[in-house]
Amino acid sequence: MKSKGMYEMKACGAMIKRNVSMFFKDKGTFFTSLITPIILLVLYATFLYNVYEDSFRGALPPEFLVDDSLIKGLVGGLLLSSLLAVSTVTVPFCANLFMVQDRVTGAKADFSIAPVSPHSLALSYYIATVLNGLIISFVALTMGLVYLSVIGWYLSFADVLLLILDVTLLVLFGTALSSVVCYPLSSQGAMSAVGTIVSAGYGFLCGAYMPISSFSAGLRNTLAFLPGTHGTSLLRNHALSGVFEEMGAQGLPTAGLEALRDVSDCNLYLFDKLIEPWIMYTVVIAAVVLLVGVYVLLNILAARTKTKKKQK
Repeated sequence: MKSKGMYEMKACGAMIKRNVSMFFKDKGTFFTSLITPIILLVLYATFLYNVYEDSFRGALPPEFLVDDSLIKGLVGGLLLSSLLAVSTVTVPFCANLFMVQDRVTGAKADFSIAPVSPHSLALSYYIATVLNGLIISFVALTMGLVYLSVIGWYLSFADVLLLILDVTLLVLFGTALSSVVCYPLSSQGAMSAVGTIVSAGYGFLCGAYMPISSFSAGLRNTLAFLPGTHGTSLLRNHALSGVFEEMGAQGLPTAGLEALRDVSDCNLYLFDKLIEPWIMYTVVIAAVVLLVGVYVLLNILAARTKTKKKQK
């Protein structure tokens, strides 16, 4: 039993290494995973930067003279949180498409012939997707922090640690979500459709492209139920808290600070009731646990179905 367990671990490790390597070697998949962040960068550079800057300045009291570096730090933090919010989900979706590709090409059937349990195979796909998502997201986080250090750095060490925690948690969420969505797919067309829909739509659903506060009340309340929206708000809070503290230290009234927090989605409301950060963490963690449970259940049911077919 011990030797079998060791073999399973080695096989799982080899599959993880193979899936991570394939993700970074496949230029098409790698580029596709970055399409949404690239679109977001273009939007900010050509349009959204000025929109957010005007929104923030409009939310400030006329008598409050704000330093330009604070506004740049505010918009920069918003950009960083938006990039992380979308990349932590879109990258796992693209990375997890290798599970579908292996099913389409027949590679997964070949792996099943080898003395590797379906459970180890499913675990290898999940862990490899988590690693791919973390690598890309932490690279994006590092580049974003460098960008903030140039235009206006107001983050504390605790803020950076919390951003790392948020990114890790959201990658786990994105991986769990993509594992459940991609599991039943069995064709190249379905792969392309899912990748396109996620890349185009998720940024709007999580509030990365446009703040939830700018939507209608009904849409705001609907989106406030989604775990991705809570994850984006957590990133906003930790990327912008230093800027808000500095503005408060410079004399910005509490009402002005709350207005900025509302505009930037740091304050997230459900039916006009403020959602506390601990509730946001609870929602995202619960979503991860639920989705992982569904993924495990799907694999168990598939294994039982396969066993019954063999017995017949």
